[in-house]
Amino acid sequence: MIANRSYDCLVIGAGPAGSTAACIVAEQGFSTLLIERDQFPREHVGESLMPEAYWIFERLGLAHEMDRVGFQQKHGVQFVSASDKETKPFIFSEHDDRPSNMSWHVKRADFDKLLYDAAFQRGATCADQTRVLDIELKPKSPHKVTFLDEKGKERELSAKVIVDASGQSAMIANRNGLREVYDDLKKAAIWGYFENAERAGGGNPEVTCILHTESKDAWFWYIPLSDGTVSVGLVADNDFLLKRGNSPQETFEQERKNCPGIGRRLRDATQTGRLQVAKEFSYTTTKQAGNGWVLVGDAGGFIDPIYSSGVYLGLKSGLLAGEAVAEGLHKNDLSEKQLGKWTGDFEEGVKWIRKLVRAFYTKEFSFGGFMKAYPQHAGNLTDLLIGRVFDGDPGAIFKDLDPFIEKAKSGETADMS
Repeated sequence: MIANRSYDCLVIGAGPAGSTAACIVAEQGFSTLLIERDQFPREHVGESLMPEAYWIFERLGLAHEMDRVGFQQKHGVQFVSASDKETKPFIFSEHDDRPSNMSWHVKRADFDKLLYDAAFQRGATCADQTRVLDIELKPKSPHKVTFLDEKGKERELSAKVIVDASGQSAMIANRNGLREVYDDLKKAAIWGYFENAERAGGGNPEVTCILHTESKDAWFWYIPLSDGTVSVGLVADNDFLLKRGNSPQETFEQERKNCPGIGRRLRDATQTGRLQVAKEFSYTTTKQAGNGWVLVGDAGGFIDPIYSSGVYLGLKSGLLAGEAVAEGLHKNDLSEKQLGKWTGDFEEGVKWIRKLVRAFYTKEFSFGGFMKAYPQHAGNLTDLLIGRVFDGDPGAIFKDLDPFIEKAKSGETADMS
């Protein structure tokens, strides 16, 4: 129940980014309202987490909760080429001896509810089934927001700071012309769940599997979950997937036949429920903060589902923005400079994941071929797959990767499978 007409901080959207930001601000004693359009628990795409998320869970006091809840442990990543050749799995623990050397595959309904409840436990007022109708950004805060409450009643409130965590709705960015789409990364996904699909078995560690189709026009994710199901998603250019005159189910089945690795893994599997469709357009925003507002998670930008970076970057941006907001409220400084003080370093890390995404979508390139040519970069690549892009030397791999890709494009590399 939203009782107050004004708050120190309003967070729009209770996904991982929004709930994390609300946790950080509320625990500092500031009045914080976290609102969510949908009703909890709600399903969402994005079940695979990067290991570096561990440190955010530890900061929120949730690291042990991840295992207590029973999420499937994720131990690595494996790539399968268009010719059905499997790379050696990148097992995190073989490279990293820190507590973060494994991660999880999560059911988003349970995972997001865990974070939402954490925000409530730290003092945030939490309201689902609450939809924002309008955001009126003033030259100087407080700002005004019009919304529909859970009973469908139109109401208004004011907030010193608005944290926009509205996902790909990107409410502030879209209303203010801040969003810029990457034309080369206009992707879509068709995804669903399968029972009796192939699992690692035999004591082998469960990993996220990325499988190219034979044509390399699309790829599948394959994510084993703790309830025995597997999340399987098909990703390709938006037009390729959604503008072929076929239903999502028909397109999924066609590409399933075009991917031997998926065909083998789903040979005895049964689809549960209908497939879902999500547009996964990659975009950025020209600015992520202003006077009295800040963008986090997908509201500030989205890269691509390929390396499961979305949830981790949402958590990381929520944490950093929450700290900047809390500090600004303490200092009575809610300027763009204060609220956006974290964004430069954040973008510096994100750019390495974006470069790795573009490498994956270069048809002539494969990670298997690159690893054969440069086995010394196995650790560098594992660092990127772990999410270690904010410390160390994450760009080291590109000193060889960039020229290798250019040679592949020109046909100079003999064996790219």
